[in-house]
Amino acid sequence: MSGHSKWATIKRKKGMIDQERSKVFQKLNKEIYVAAKSGDKNPDNNPALRMIIDKAKAENMPKDKIQAAIDKAHSQGSNENYEFVRYEGYAPHGVAIIVDTLTDNRNRTASEVRSTFSKRGGNLGTDGSVSYMFERKGIIVVPKTYDEEEIMNIALDCDALDFVVSDDGYEIVTTYENFIPTNNALKAVVDDFILNEVRYIPNNTITLSDEDKEKIYNLIEALEDLDDVQDVYHNMEE
Repeated sequence: MSGHSKWATIKRKKGMIDQERSKVFQKLNKEIYVAAKSGDKNPDNNPALRMIIDKAKAENMPKDKIQAAIDKAHSQGSNENYEFVRYEGYAPHGVAIIVDTLTDNRNRTASEVRSTFSKRGGNLGTDGSVSYMFERKGIIVVPKTYDEEEIMNIALDCDALDFVVSDDGYEIVTTYENFIPTNNALKAVVDDFILNEVRYIPNNTITLSDEDKEKIYNLIEALEDLDDVQDVYHNMEE
């Protein structure tokens, strides 16, 4: 199993996370709260919550913060209500952008996202205008401290789409449906993950010059800085 490394498209964001840990925890806290509030507080009975917890653990979010978000969602005084809203549009040079948000004020969020696109040469599109260019897949990166053959065999047994050995670790790409079963199998031998989450991966990418890439990064980072924005996906080759 081999192929293009999907992990390469995520490293830049991971670098930002190291510098802005508290803001990332705040966003994860909101995701955990929403997943727990909409279902069982036990992740074994709530696949959506289970996926967010795995994502939070890979970001080294403390267990007490994860549990606090779950407890808050099921406390009697909990009255925060968020809705998921997706925005789709284009950055300069035709780069497709998906922006996933959790908001308690749809009008505010729409205004902020639209303004951010506009100020940096992009424009919002209609629902479905770019999402067809992406597929939802699981991305799992296991440190190289684990045995390569053992990790690869688990990936093969779980029908992984791809297995890539990189400088960072063993990168496993799964279908959305196989993400949790693959996690269950890996957790029998793996205690820690570099990355462990479901993401939208582009079917094809756009190659740009370093100068043009910088313009796209400026837009992506400005979007990620918005409080209501949870994730930003794009199809630019990094």
